[in-house]
Amino acid sequence: MNIDWKDALGALKDSGAIPVDNTPDPVEENNTGSSIQKTPLKVVIDRKGRKGKTATIIEGFTGSDDQLEDLAKVLKQKLGTGGSARGGEILIQGDRKNDVINILRSLGYKAN
Repeated sequence: MNIDWKDALGALKDSGAIPVDNTPDPVEENNTGSSIQKTPLKVVIDRKGRKGKTATIIEGFTGSDDQLEDLAKVLKQKLGTGGSARGGEILIQGDRKNDVINILRSLGYKAN
């Protein structure tokens, strides 16, 4: 009698000998590419040319435009605010410098 390993594993899970883990495989939260850039990102506050409104600018991103868009999307979702990404820069609405730095560091980026 020849038992397939998948059938044997399924039988062990069904019997409770092996706990069933329904959580997905760990995926790196940073969907901005396969490797984190080595140069630090510069986070600055800017008010010029924005009619007095404050914006947080992330400069120095060296990845592709798609990676830039993905990082901007993650930041905007985590901060619950608007923003945009273009020309190697990410703009986040409001004075969120400390929050942005903390999120970037948690994603594995160097930020100052």
